[in-house]
Order: sequence, then C-alpha cells, then structure tokens
Amino acid sequence: MGAEAAQDVDLALRALADGNRRAILQVIRSSPQAVGSIAEELGLSQQTTSHHLRVLRRAGLTVESRQGTRHLFAVRTDGLAAVRSYLDDFWPDRLADLKAAVESGVDSGAAPEAASEEVGRG
Repeated sequence: MGAEAAQDVDLALRALADGNRRAILQVIRSSPQAVGSIAEELGLSQQTTSHHLRVLRRAGLTVESRQGTRHLFAVRTDGLAAVRSYLDDFWPDRLADLKAAVESGVDSGAAPEAASEEVGRG
C-alpha cells in the first residue's frame, strides 16, 4: 500500500471510529440530507452535526452538494474504497487458512463453527 492510500485509510478509519459519524452515514446512505434533518434525526445539535460532517468530508466519506440555499450531504462510496481494499487484503489468507483446516480435518470431532473460530483466532 502506498503512502497516499495508507493516509486515506487512516483518515477514513479515524472518522469511522466515532459512533455519531457512523450514525450520520446511516442516515445519509439512501438519500442526501441537509444538516438540519440529520441533526434532528440523531438528536444532535446542528453545530455538532456540522463538525462531524466536516470530518467525514475531509476523510472522503461524504460529498456535499447545494440545492438552492440548502447544503445536502450524501455518502461518497468511493471514499470507502481505500478501507475496503485494506480490509479485503486480510480475507484471502483467512480463507486459505480455513480451507486448509477443513481439508486437513483439524479437530474433526468439533462442530464446523469451532473449526472456523480456531482459524479466526490465528
């Protein structure tokens, strides 16, 4: 992963670490919303909501558009691409480990869930 991609992942993960920001993304995921509607739905002040939206925008996770005098915010799915790519890199190794465990009959007396839990701990 290059330095720029690593920085994108860091910004996105920091933004996503806050529960209010994740809640905002849930609110705007299906349609663009104005700050006031987001704040009302989540029970936050407009000032707090605006702060979180700035963090999300800097992290590339939201996009802002204007509709008359209203500023509408929507999820920027491309912004999640760096995080997804980072996380996707973990799965091939885990799936290969699970496949090897199943094929070798590791703990063959255990339930299938137990075998996958063992692999997940590794």
